[in-house]
Amino acid sequence: MSDLIEEWAAAVAETELGKTLPRRWTHTRGVAERAIEVSQVIRQDGSLLVAAATLHDVGYAPRLATTGFHPLDGARFLRDEHGADERLTRLVANHSFALLEAEERGLREELASEFPLLEEPLLVDALVYCDMTTTPDGGRTTAEERVAEILGRYGEDSVVGRFIRRAAPEIFAAVGRVEAALAAQPR
Repeated sequence: MSDLIEEWAAAVAETELGKTLPRRWTHTRGVAERAIEVSQVIRQDGSLLVAAATLHDVGYAPRLATTGFHPLDGARFLRDEHGADERLTRLVANHSFALLEAEERGLREELASEFPLLEEPLLVDALVYCDMTTTPDGGRTTAEERVAEILGRYGEDSVVGRFIRRAAPEIFAAVGRVEAALAAQPR
């Protein structure tokens, strides 16, 4: 993968989110910035991480929201309309422990069968880190603050609220692993 996939991802995400969901597009740009920073620990998959970060929320675009579950809708769009790389679609489909939310929505089997989780823990963790340390307005935050913000926005008893409470320990662990990998990088 190369810079070309990053440019393509940015063009697709901006087309789908830029005008219809400007705040989501701002968040997406912030997540992509985190991915550029983290790509040093991913090495040869750095461009894949940046592309996945850039496209992780594309399924929120109103024209793509067929199930109402943005990881699945986004991954299907990337696969079906763009013939996107399988690893990329699997990262988008499973970003930030989406399988747990899919379970809350009755979509676990669909997600797991169409887009199995990648067996690349650091890459998966890196995408979680990028998403969960970025505010809705694209700024930096801690994973704890981000989880609290999501709970506040959606409510504790909503589908998203139930999911994020279940996922929080996994999110914090993934973020911790990436922070440790970043700290171990030579300066």
